[in-house]
Amino acid sequence: MHNIQDILEAKDFIMSKTDHRPVIGLILGSGLGTLADEIKNPVQIPYSAIPHFAKSEAIGHANELVIGELNGKIVAAMKGRFHYYEGYTLDEVTFPVRVMKALGIENLIITNACGAVNTSFNPGDLMLITDHLNLVGTNPLMGPNNNELGTRFPDLSQVYNKDLRNIATKIATEQNIQLQQGVYAWWSGPAYESPAEIRMIRILGADAVGMSTVPEAIVATHANMKVLGISCLTNMACGILDQPLNHDEVIEVAGKVRVKFVELVKGVLGEI
Repeated sequence: MHNIQDILEAKDFIMSKTDHRPVIGLILGSGLGTLADEIKNPVQIPYSAIPHFAKSEAIGHANELVIGELNGKIVAAMKGRFHYYEGYTLDEVTFPVRVMKALGIENLIITNACGAVNTSFNPGDLMLITDHLNLVGTNPLMGPNNNELGTRFPDLSQVYNKDLRNIATKIATEQNIQLQQGVYAWWSGPAYESPAEIRMIRILGADAVGMSTVPEAIVATHANMKVLGISCLTNMACGILDQPLNHDEVIEVAGKVRVKFVELVKGVLGEI
């Protein structure tokens, strides 16, 4: 469990670098960091400078916290995230969420690039996360609980906030964006899933599969934050099409859909 002193040290350092007081947090996945480039009057803080932050080395991630104004709201955007598959502990993966809460952020938008399991979806679609499957066999809340951070046994029946989802659906309709909805399965990675594993994941009821998001969403819920999850479906999951998967394709497709992704998120920000 996270150390409150560490959280406060990171919070104080960030607040010393900017007069902005963010009200919305953003976690930007692979190839989606361009949204941070739209932030006005940005203060960019490298993760390596923030006390107790880990350092991400994932391809497609910029590794900095960007704070500024986006569509009228002051936001703190993680341009790149930490992944369990990189060898970080789940405490390290989710520490930035605790810091965002300490900064006063109550609404968290988590994004990712992932594979489509539902065969009616297409690469380039955006998917609103309605629920998740934790298939990794561990949990970011394991260990002693600190009641100042959240309850011992948090309820996960509404991790992905209904009001925020309704706003996203409304904005997507207004912008003429087809926004799929579905269940996101968390897979540890870094290897992509096998065809047999994808068949299993589909049977279990997931519509998409990826290597992030769920730990952050669980910790945000523990911290009593409202979460909105948006996935960019960059490829059909393994075995659906008779072709191998590669990360370059993920980044390429995420780049192609970034315009509608950016417009959707900016539209949602305007309504929160």
